[in-house]
Amino acid sequence: MPELPEVETVRRGLAPVMEGRRILAAVARRPDLRWPLPERFAERLTGRTLHRLERRAKYLMADVGSDADGRDEVLVMHLGMSGSFRIEPDAGPPEMPGDFHLPRSRLAAHDHVVLRMEGDGTTGAAEVVYNDPRRFGFMLLLPRTELATHPLFNSIGPEPLGEDFTPETLARALAGRRTPLKAALLDQKVVAGLGNIYVCEALHRAGLSPERGAFTLAGLTGGPIELTVRLVETIREVLQEAIAAGGSTLRDHAQVDGTLGYFQHTFRAYDREGEPCQTLGCRGTIARLVQSGRSTFYCAACQT
Repeated sequence: MPELPEVETVRRGLAPVMEGRRILAAVARRPDLRWPLPERFAERLTGRTLHRLERRAKYLMADVGSDADGRDEVLVMHLGMSGSFRIEPDAGPPEMPGDFHLPRSRLAAHDHVVLRMEGDGTTGAAEVVYNDPRRFGFMLLLPRTELATHPLFNSIGPEPLGEDFTPETLARALAGRRTPLKAALLDQKVVAGLGNIYVCEALHRAGLSPERGAFTLAGLTGGPIELTVRLVETIREVLQEAIAAGGSTLRDHAQVDGTLGYFQHTFRAYDREGEPCQTLGCRGTIARLVQSGRSTFYCAACQT
């Protein structure tokens, strides 16, 4: 499943053809994805202006302004396991923001939602196509005033690149938790947007075992310790590097104008089973174990 850097990369790729533009036509080619599409979905989107395209955790959030009743609405989009967006400009070849390492479908049979966006005077109109073979993604239209209390968002943790994600907030979230540290970091209530890849990478770089008890990163009073500070800094560092690289699960790709390139990021631990550990001075080997049904890659020699 795409993680925070991949979703942010997709957001950056879509923003130039979506932000500030009117939706000339919306087409829903089936009534549902993971869940049923909102009632009169295409009709409600057609003619509205998409003001901003934002990200919260692994969700894309499009501000589509007021509906017929004057309520500000947000189009919430999630890629699920196999979802992707494709940009088809009136002139030029199609582009796929986020050409994922695990191949994404381009078959028209899996094109489920199409948004035709107007041009902006410098670039022409374009179609933004949502393709999803497994249909685990979804789209919702929610009133902005209800976002904070909606089940998808009412208990979600702080953004790992935001000001609210600090050693103090992480220590409080982990205090007393006997679950393994990796499992705790995958809990979206602890921190938003982290997934298997980036937790593996951050723990390896921080020198922390994925099997360590989560509670060990909180002091006796529930406050942060040196390891907590190190982990917060490392999570930020790993995510920032991955976003700068266009997302760690992306293949080589460059836009024709040279902006926002997408290229493969080299993992230090993830999917490196049997390879020498890259930590300076470490002679260990990357191993794999299964935690909660997911593969964990780590070095037992330097992650304690």
